[in-house]
This record gives sequence, C-alpha cells and structure tokens, in this order.
Amino acid sequence: MREATVTDALALIVHEAEGLDDRVRGDTDAALDLLERSERVFVHGAGRSGLALRMTAMRLMHLGLAVHVVGEVTTPAIRQGDVLLVASGSGTTGGIVQAAQTATDVGAAVLAVSTTDESPLADLATVVLVIPAATKTDRSGSASGQYAGSRFEQALVLLGDALFHALWTRSGRSADDLWPSHANLE
Repeated sequence: MREATVTDALALIVHEAEGLDDRVRGDTDAALDLLERSERVFVHGAGRSGLALRMTAMRLMHLGLAVHVVGEVTTPAIRQGDVLLVASGSGTTGGIVQAAQTATDVGAAVLAVSTTDESPLADLATVVLVIPAATKTDRSGSASGQYAGSRFEQALVLLGDALFHALWTRSGRSADDLWPSHANLE
C-alpha cells in the first residue's frame, strides 16, 4: 500500500461515497413508512455501526419520534407497533441478529441495513436496505480502499441522514419547529 496524505484519504472517501443514492438497494419508501408509522423506534448496532445509528436516533428524536438506543439503562421493552432499526455489515452479528429475533417474536417490525440481503438478519427483517460496501472482514480491497467496514459505516451515517431528511420534508415542519427538541443540557 502506498503512503497517502490526508488529502488523498479524503478524496478516496468522497469518491467512494459518490453515487450512493443510486447504489442503495431496497425499498426506501417502505423504510420511511415503517419509521413514520411506528409507535417507537429502537436503534441497535455494534461498534461503529452502533455509533452511526445513534446519530440517526438523535435526528429522529429532533423530528419528534420516540427513539431508544438498545443497551441504554432507560430503554424499555420493545413491543408490537415498534420498529427496530439495526445495522450489521455482514448480517450475521450475533447480538444484532438476536435483537431482531426478539423484535419479531413480539410483533415489532425490523428495518435492517447491511451489505447483503442474504443473511440471518435479512431473513428476520421487515425491510432490508443494502449498502454496497465491504464488510469488516473483507481485506481484499476490492469493495473499498478503506480499512475494514469504514465505507459501510460512513454510508450508514449518510443513509440515516437521508432517511431523516425525507421524513422531515414529509412532515412539513420547519427547522424552527424542530429546534426546541435540541438538547439544552450540554
């Protein structure tokens, strides 16, 4: 691998993010409908995927949705009428698949984001959105020039913001309408 400058690295990241709008597979309208109709939204991901989904949770909260992060001590039980938004590049992450199983067992919907629609997670999901990217174990460099699952995680942040933005524009609310939901205990 040749040495890269920060400028080189940024160029690679931006290049790999370009065209994401045309490459995400799955029914994004169904994903929006799930989020819009849910009583509550629960988000769950491991590692950097979990961090990306926490960003999405924050924006959904700004929109007025009841959002919980799985694993926090104040997170209630999921139930019918709720949606579990999960991310796993491989679709096989044990804790994520188990959470999806629990959600389906109680009648909640599962919105999964992954690099594949052929996995245990996809099999449990109500809606699957597929991001074309390398999983963290793919070190071939063929799907991404970045390390591990970086491309997937970056795309997950962008997809989360896109879901939020689409829901926001559907709502007809202004930025001023959302502002009171921003944290005031910083």
